[in-house]
Amino acid sequence: MSNESTKTNQITEGVIWKQLLIFFFPIVVGTLFQQLYNTVDAVIVGRFVGKGALAAVGGSSAVLSNLIIGCFTGLASGASVIVSQFYGAKDERNLQKSLHTAYAFSAILSIVFTILGWALTPFLLKLIDTPADTLADSILYLRIYFLGIFGTLIFNIGSAIMRSIGDSRRPLYYLIVCCFLNIILDLVLVIVFDMGIVGAAIATIISQAVSAILVTNALMKKYDDCKLYLSKLHIDLLKLRMEFRIGIPSALQAFMYSITNIIIQAAINGFGTDTAAAWASFGKLDALFWTVNGAFGIAITTFAGQNYGAGKKERIFKSVRICLAMAVAVCGGIVLFLAIFCHPLFSIFTTDQNVINIGIDMLRFMAPCYTIYVFIEVLSGALRGTGDVLLPTLITLGGVCLIRIPWIMFVLPAHHTTTCVMLSYPISWITTTALIIPYYLYRKNMPTIKEN
Repeated sequence: MSNESTKTNQITEGVIWKQLLIFFFPIVVGTLFQQLYNTVDAVIVGRFVGKGALAAVGGSSAVLSNLIIGCFTGLASGASVIVSQFYGAKDERNLQKSLHTAYAFSAILSIVFTILGWALTPFLLKLIDTPADTLADSILYLRIYFLGIFGTLIFNIGSAIMRSIGDSRRPLYYLIVCCFLNIILDLVLVIVFDMGIVGAAIATIISQAVSAILVTNALMKKYDDCKLYLSKLHIDLLKLRMEFRIGIPSALQAFMYSITNIIIQAAINGFGTDTAAAWASFGKLDALFWTVNGAFGIAITTFAGQNYGAGKKERIFKSVRICLAMAVAVCGGIVLFLAIFCHPLFSIFTTDQNVINIGIDMLRFMAPCYTIYVFIEVLSGALRGTGDVLLPTLITLGGVCLIRIPWIMFVLPAHHTTTCVMLSYPISWITTTALIIPYYLYRKNMPTIKEN
């Protein structure tokens, strides 16, 4: 991206469908590799340590770690949107302030998460009714994970900033390198040195630390318009407020999503270790859909942000239409793939036939409903790119929290089955979609930065 200030910005000028694909593919491949961090941990401990270890790594521990990462990703989206808008408007001075503020805040926040995560892990795992035979392993894995969360957060903010200025390739390259590093370390530490879940956790945090070093080095050396200087790291309160205005609602949305997932995890844990292990495996498989769907959300957020900064309103809406069509087609194919190949896919994680059978029932029930969420992801992503996050967040939270939480509290006790638990997901997605579409259509007349 060196010397790119003299080049045409293809996101604001190029052919939309082509640029969406060029931008999307590195993001989706990169996020797939990112998912492999925990998935490889789950596969290796599930196959070589046992289903109890699988439930520990991929169950309650994964839900709680996803809570932290989801909240931080929401905050990071605020920084990435502000950076993309200043980049689209060619405002280098404010772009630099936003970059250094985001990096400094991320470093501080990671220290807070490390301390709180270590201290609160036992309490949180007991709170969500983690099965007793997996509790000790879950505590051990999650505490080690929190010790390395600095690298995880720094990589996430660095890669988000890279993508916000149109570079989705370098984060992909770094993820590929670190994912293979994670696999090698997993095999060595878990199988060769017989370190169990401790080895899996150490492999993950080392790999994340390397990825953080790579993205930080790239921001310091590879970009002229968006260069990071460690000596200039500081928090500009005005820019932090701007990033918070977008990031906090997004973080709140991620937090509430995670809270509902924790409540659901607690309900699943109540069905026993086999169901918890099946749910953990199911979560790794359906991550394929969420990864691809989320990549479309990131792509449209960047497109909307840069075109909003450039004052190109009609290009935003055309991008949304094209992105929706692509997302429905691609995600529909993923749903079909998961439904057809569910048995061999679950067999990757465990040889326990009862766990496999429970997981297959879960996936075949849920998979046909996934494409509903495409509309929520793309439309809310486009609105986020323009800086409109508060009402979309309230719509999403209303659709999720006002349905899932009462459902688990009042409906599940009367119909105590895993199917009843899972039914809360499609009902909440349908409700949210029915609310977000008319709101997006209403907001189509919003002014851009240059019109304000």
